[in-house]
Amino acid sequence: MSPLALETPPRRPPAARRTNGRTPPPPPPTGGGDDGERDPAWRPPLDNVRVAMLFLIAGEVMFFAAFVSGFFVLRMAAPLWPPPLQPRLPVAVTGLNTLVLLGSSAAMVTATRALVAGNRARLLRFLSLTAGLGALFLVVQGYEWMRLIGYGLTMSSGAYGATFYTLIGAHAAHVVGALVWLGVTLTLAARGRFLDGRTAILRACAIYWHFVVALWPVLYVSVYLV
Repeated sequence: MSPLALETPPRRPPAARRTNGRTPPPPPPTGGGDDGERDPAWRPPLDNVRVAMLFLIAGEVMFFAAFVSGFFVLRMAAPLWPPPLQPRLPVAVTGLNTLVLLGSSAAMVTATRALVAGNRARLLRFLSLTAGLGALFLVVQGYEWMRLIGYGLTMSSGAYGATFYTLIGAHAAHVVGALVWLGVTLTLAARGRFLDGRTAILRACAIYWHFVVALWPVLYVSVYLV
């Protein structure tokens, strides 16, 4: 007998076991192997932009919380607040200016909705309105500051003037930074940047703008009204 005849024929892989006359489906890939299988897709509940903005806002909240706490400590220790012969803060005008800043936040909400709808003209219009209202808020604040300085309220006027300009000035600086960011965002939107799906810069700008707006009523009530 030939040696080739003694060789064992190759074994075929066993057929899939049938159940009730039907072939069961193959098991799902488990991932982690070397056969090209991939882990199931998983999307985090928050993207990197929102996580970064949450960390930034958390730091800003602690920053202003420290300032507001120091303001109340100095105020409670003072025998009279405001001190005698010091000008009173413009409550009514600043209250109207608060509505201006709140309106800018509403305009930003409309702008982000226009982005979702793919309406470029509406997006540009309401981003411009947001920037205009934010700039108007700063102009009114600056005008009131100049009047207060003319009445004698300065940083060297004691705790009353120092705490006022520190708290309100810190917020004004944040509004300026948000306006610069918004200006860059508006320029990119005019070039059609965000309609291609890359919206991280605009979403981060909107989150920060809403934070700056939401912070102002807290400062207004604490410094001007309480």
